[in-house]
Amino acid sequence: MLRLSGSRAVDVVRRMAPDWHGESRPRVPLLTTLRDPSEDRVLDHALVTYFEAPASYTGEDLIEISTHGGVLVPALVLSALESAGARGARAGEFTQRAYLNGKLDLVQAEGIRDLIDAGSDAGHQVALHQMEGGLSGRLAKLREQLVALEAMLVYHLDFPEEDEPPVPLAEILQAGEVLCAALQDLLSTAPEGELIKEGALVVLAGRPNAGKSSLFNALLGVERAIVTAQPGTTRDALEASVSFEGYPFRMVDTAGLRERAEEVERLGIEVARRYVRHAEVVLLCVSMEWGWGDPETAFLRELGMEKPVIVLQTKADRGSHKDDPDVLAPRERAGLRPPTELAQRIHAALEVSVIDGRGLGELRRVLKNLVFRGVITGGGLGQPLLTRRRQTEGVRLALRETQAFVEALEEGLPADVAATHLRPAETALEELLGIVSPDEILDRVFADFCVGK
Repeated sequence: MLRLSGSRAVDVVRRMAPDWHGESRPRVPLLTTLRDPSEDRVLDHALVTYFEAPASYTGEDLIEISTHGGVLVPALVLSALESAGARGARAGEFTQRAYLNGKLDLVQAEGIRDLIDAGSDAGHQVALHQMEGGLSGRLAKLREQLVALEAMLVYHLDFPEEDEPPVPLAEILQAGEVLCAALQDLLSTAPEGELIKEGALVVLAGRPNAGKSSLFNALLGVERAIVTAQPGTTRDALEASVSFEGYPFRMVDTAGLRERAEEVERLGIEVARRYVRHAEVVLLCVSMEWGWGDPETAFLRELGMEKPVIVLQTKADRGSHKDDPDVLAPRERAGLRPPTELAQRIHAALEVSVIDGRGLGELRRVLKNLVFRGVITGGGLGQPLLTRRRQTEGVRLALRETQAFVEALEEGLPADVAATHLRPAETALEELLGIVSPDEILDRVFADFCVGK
């Protein structure tokens, strides 16, 4: 499909199809013969649909041309369109024109891009909700609260000679605190909202031959990592995207952690440590064949309390080998659990097997509920979420300035001095939505408080 937008769209198409009169039948696909105007030869028999401004995606006259498939035919029609007076669109220009013509705001435009890029069911639902105006509506409501707060303040300042102004300062302070709480609630969605867009980084770590690569392949459902009985097979980090119960994750298989390693393997271990530092969750793999030992204890101590760790007791299908004295004695000394002082650093411990699938479903559920707990318990994917850094920074700035306003009033500063923080807060929300309304505060004062009475 080729799309043409602009005031001269009809003229351009008619140069290629003189017999086409689609402007008389908007939104009705018409079978049309397309010709190259420079060579007067037939290019294709295509369906051409006309959307009359402003009832189109861009808000302009827009024409969609559905050619036959392949590479050559669309390319020939595109070249002929340019010969007839059109030009190639810039990246995102159709959506940009839709924004400039008031068909959508900036947040909705970002939702369209996220919808196209969505790689999971959760990402699709969030992007669709944003495209339909869910987040825009929430931001607009916050801006309305801010405008109302400014209007209350203006009305308060208009009566300096009164002992009791029509709007008490305590009421203004309370309204400011309510707005701060609402902004904070929205801001709290940013970490998980951005993870839904990008995918949560989950890193498999542990000793060589602990079953990390086999587990990596099992979770992906494809053979991405090489698996052998020889320790140290994985020399670099392997990353792949996967969806667990509709939520996006970026799984990373890393080189086994051990002290004695050749130079190439040591480089892989350093890469593994870098991934671990940036992970949302670390899956520490401990083979049931040897149990917990000093390497796992050292790893947990090095990792600290910064991120959750899930201990996976891998190769659970092999059992405990109780009849093998060579295995039993080390396991009795080391055990399958860390020292008591480190136990609180572990979010969960699961037995897993890639042979019989034991624990894999539970692992997926634990990861989903751990990483996206706020979204799941806070209203699900239908609630407005901040999915981009621009959105997060805008709401954070609005919150910071509103908090500064409230603190200034609490410290006893004059209301007109405290009010200097409100305009930057409003501007931050306006920039998110892409709107500017300098007279709206004054209109709100007249409408709600009857100043002229």
